[in-house]
Amino acid sequence: MNVLQSTAGAPLLRALGFVRRTAIDAWLGRAALVTLRYGLTLILLFYGAFKFTEVEARAIEPLIAPSPLLGWTYAFMGVQGVSSMIGVTEILIASLIALRPWSARACALGSLAAVPTFVMTLSFLFTTPGIWVDVPGFALRVPNELGAFVLKDVFLLGAALLSAAEAFAASRPARAAS
Repeated sequence: MNVLQSTAGAPLLRALGFVRRTAIDAWLGRAALVTLRYGLTLILLFYGAFKFTEVEARAIEPLIAPSPLLGWTYAFMGVQGVSSMIGVTEILIASLIALRPWSARACALGSLAAVPTFVMTLSFLFTTPGIWVDVPGFALRVPNELGAFVLKDVFLLGAALLSAAEAFAASRPARAAS
């Protein structure tokens, strides 16, 4: 078995056109994938758990309240209820992603479930009043501190998509050699 065949994530790397020629290439690819996947998992777990605190529930309120996708939920669940619901969702998604060593399908499902979470968070860049500000001497508007925090979800979205692609590729049965 060559290095490419023995590397977890090889189906995805082949599909993307990467050819593994050395053990170093294989190791770096695997290290990158594991770092992205479990970094994503830790961030989801940390922020998911933090959502159960009043501090975090109040901190996300300015983002969620004006959102047409989520703002209406405050009327039914209250500020802490909505935050806790998001926390449960994030912890569940992180748990599924973390199952990759035992179940590629569970990881793929969790990774895909993370995608709308990050897309929704990124939508706050367009629905939160005052999130874009002018900076003297700079031609473009930039996100304020809250907007800069939301921008991290671009990277998390990419990590979720890569994790899903690799896990789906690994969960498909290998084709018999012709």
